Amino acid sequence: MENFVFYSPTRFIFGRKEELNTGVYIKQTGKERILVHYGSGSAERSGVLNRIRESLDKQGIYFIELGGVQPNPRSPLVYRGMELCREKQIDFILAVGGGSAIDSAKAIAMGVPYNGDFADFFYR
Repeated sequence: MENFVFYSPTRFIFGRKEELNTGVYIKQTGKERILVHYGSGSAERSGVLNRIRESLDKQGIYFIELGGVQPNPRSPLVYRGMELCREKQIDFILAVGGGSAIDSAKAIAMGVPYNGDFADFFYR
């Protein structure tokens, strides 16, 4: 076996009312420009998205939002997320919701620094 180092800084936080601490957790990372990426409705209807907004505001963290993630995330939304991240110099992506929001956020994060098409990572 070859020696190697694997570094995976993704942090998943679960628990009742943990969204109230979102701003504190992000502040600890030293990141300053956030993309809040979420699905098509339940995050808003449940109130969790509003509580996250309030937490980010309370910590003075700049954020923009990109909603509309669907099951089996679609490429156009990923491209839009990449464009927003580049344009607004985003340095942190917060996926709010389940696996589809997380998958879409990962695709955006992979695509932002890459000069090619993010789909290269999936199809080549």
